[in-house]
Amino acid sequence: MRELWPVYHPDVPGFLQALAETPELRRLKEVGMNCGCEYTAFPRFRRLRPYSRFDHSMGVGLIVWHFTGDPAQAVAGALHDAATPVFAHVVDFLRGDHLRQEATEERTADIIAQSPDIQALLVSLGLRTADVANYHRYPIADNDTPRLSADRLEYTLGNLVNYEFLTVGQAARLYQDLTVLKNEDGLPELTFQTPEAASAFAETALGTARIYVADEDRFSMQVLADLLRLALERKVLAETDLYDTEPAVLQKLLADNVCGLLWQRFRGYSHISRHTQRPPEGRWLSVPAKLRYIDPLAAGAGRVSRWDPHVRALLEEFCATQFNVWLGPV
Repeated sequence: MRELWPVYHPDVPGFLQALAETPELRRLKEVGMNCGCEYTAFPRFRRLRPYSRFDHSMGVGLIVWHFTGDPAQAVAGALHDAATPVFAHVVDFLRGDHLRQEATEERTADIIAQSPDIQALLVSLGLRTADVANYHRYPIADNDTPRLSADRLEYTLGNLVNYEFLTVGQAARLYQDLTVLKNEDGLPELTFQTPEAASAFAETALGTARIYVADEDRFSMQVLADLLRLALERKVLAETDLYDTEPAVLQKLLADNVCGLLWQRFRGYSHISRHTQRPPEGRWLSVPAKLRYIDPLAAGAGRVSRWDPHVRALLEEFCATQFNVWLGPV
């Protein structure tokens, strides 16, 4: 959500502006943050505003820059999705990696190394590919769930605004309460200065966490993954097409009589039928999901789950989510 960029930092520094003009980042303008769900007619998705991997990547870069002032960390944050394929984590479903969601990161270093534009920018900053190809090395940019990192913070605030859980002003007030302190492992982590903000963020963020594992979301991603698999088998798509843009892929799908009809069916999904036992007829999917949640730190108090029993109960309930149901379209 570009409207959040000024919240993250008052201006976009020149090196991030230059990075935004590279073909590798420009491609991400045509890769969505909602993993293909935004193309369906499900009520929770059809009213979403455009939110691209480009918007997210630049937002991460700005957050990292704001809290570190380090170009290497900021560039690494901004490039962390450079290898993201069309429909993003749908390709993790395609590759059987959707419970870890790491397969789509494998090409990042090669993309950076092979880009003349990115390499020229790195040289101007006195950096090398190794300095920016793995954002996991920088705790402010990324860390393990349920800790708070720039990546996790950006897509959470972006989706909280897009799903209308928060206004931009409310998101800004939460962001402005953040600082950087050492966590329980002695590593720097984004930390709320007040317990009230930490609790409010943790509870509100669960709204998006529930959507990420909702029946409509899981069903849509699996169906779209199956469509991509069929398109690859039919030679409608090549593996390299997965690293193009979504409009380019859709043009190829629609040009095929089989895949085109399946895409139009996908676009029309609007309601889900849910059963604890698999019905005897029809196509039904049982789809597990990766649980994403955040248990942030509050200065001097530790993680919210330690001292806020209400939030602790909500997190425990979310972590106990079961996916042993069968889903199909109505």
